[in-house]
Amino acid sequence: MDIHEYQAKEILAEYGVKIAEGGLAHTAEEAVQRSREIDGNVWVVKAQIHSGARGKAGGIKVCRTHEEIEVAAESLLGQRLVTHQSGPAGKLCSKLYIEAGTDIARELYLAFMIDRSHERVIMVGSAQGGMDIEALAATDPDAIKKIFIEPAVGLQDFQARKMAFALGLGEELLNHAVKTIKSCYRALRDLDANILEINPLVVTRSNELIALDAKMSFDENAMFRRHRISELRDNTQIDAREVAAGEAGLSYVGLDGDIGCMINGAGLAMATMDMIKLAGGEPANFLDVGGGASAERTEKAFRLVLADKGVKAMLVNIFAGINRCDWIAEGVVQAVRNIGMNVPLVVRLSGTNVEEGRRIIAESGLPIITAETLADAAEKVVQARNQVVAG
Repeated sequence: MDIHEYQAKEILAEYGVKIAEGGLAHTAEEAVQRSREIDGNVWVVKAQIHSGARGKAGGIKVCRTHEEIEVAAESLLGQRLVTHQSGPAGKLCSKLYIEAGTDIARELYLAFMIDRSHERVIMVGSAQGGMDIEALAATDPDAIKKIFIEPAVGLQDFQARKMAFALGLGEELLNHAVKTIKSCYRALRDLDANILEINPLVVTRSNELIALDAKMSFDENAMFRRHRISELRDNTQIDAREVAAGEAGLSYVGLDGDIGCMINGAGLAMATMDMIKLAGGEPANFLDVGGGASAERTEKAFRLVLADKGVKAMLVNIFAGINRCDWIAEGVVQAVRNIGMNVPLVVRLSGTNVEEGRRIIAESGLPIITAETLADAAEKVVQARNQVVAG
């Protein structure tokens, strides 16, 4: 789960990380008011969206008058910003963060993340901040310092000092840097964050260390014990289909293809998407209905898949264990009748009561295409999709 920059900064400030003075605004008038409350004569208007590279997309504007702030706010609010991380649909900007301008001497990079391959937390830093870290890693990998942290032991002082020196920070900033680095680690550890990234972490001309930007992402599976963090979720930044799926208790991820999928079990879902691609098609979604696919749940899943107007055909692939194929078949028939489908539907059932399930579908009188195997189902749904496109 991602949160906005201003939310991440509020969290970091609570842990002792220094941030620039700033305030949130939802309208151009509020943006001007926030700037009047902030000392100085230079302000930065920042679009709050769940995506990096906002600056390149015009989402960060430096202003020197209140009139400029009003113009900048009006140009950003209600707009969709498209970055290389947001996808072609972009992200809707519905709020702004107005921040005091900072007199920057140097820009650094600091991040913490979970490294599952090493089963440790990795601390990453570079004296070359304020830029795309992936591009830096490709062009100058030696400019990036990595330090692994054993979770059972935690971040040690010597590791924080080692990173501070790697960032090129001298003795006058060493204590402040160690405190900042350790505060970031505590925030990551205490709040079940997967990623904490500060880019840039800046040294000001008055020799202060300030987090000028901040990104935090959290483990969805830990949100049951992090209610405060869970409340920071902004559904306007999430695919509406994924929001609806979450409310229905379904696991859904929207993709770029045009073959809708309804499957039970994450492993079977992944295998099904692979088979669709092998047959020459592209899946429109990952949808795992889980082990309790009742008729009502099945209909909700159908509606969710078909809410994507780009879907040209749909595949239902169910391996019934806890479920029964006859229950699934009844749910499919009910869903098709209630929804009034206008795209081809391929159904493949296997497992408990499979013969009864197939009989229910065959006797329904509905134009449902059945398949015996996963490979057969994938080929049939791709053929059906191709016929729709050709017709």
